[in-house]
Amino acid sequence: MKGYSMEIEGNHAKARIREADISLKDSVNIAHHLRGMPLSRAKEIIDAVINKTYAIPYFRYLDSVSHRPGVGPGRYPVKAAKAFKQLLENVENNAEFKGLNTDNLVIKHIAANKGRMIKKYTPKAYGRAGANFKDLINLEIIVTEGSE
Repeated sequence: MKGYSMEIEGNHAKARIREADISLKDSVNIAHHLRGMPLSRAKEIIDAVINKTYAIPYFRYLDSVSHRPGVGPGRYPVKAAKAFKQLLENVENNAEFKGLNTDNLVIKHIAANKGRMIKKYTPKAYGRAGANFKDLINLEIIVTEGSE
């Protein structure tokens, strides 16, 4: 499985999104929340985050993150959730193509890692330049058949 950070034996489906222009901090927290969850439940959560009716609980990068009712520190990362929605749809389609039962898929592995950095510079006064770097994010997911 070239390019994936985990190997799984047996029936599985995988998908990857490379160089997504989303926040690393938001994507790490979303991936941590969805890990080990049934795929159908994960899709419901992502749709609720996009509609801002469900807050993703943050476990890392907590500096000045407000608490949400019943969740604790959390946010509604809509842009990152849209990328994860595309990732979940891709892996479901891949599982269907492989002949897996899409009703009882479980997320075995999901990760968000840093990708390529785009380096840009903003001109400043007196011939100086300010750095304007942007990190792109790689997302990967592996699902297996399991009981809900």
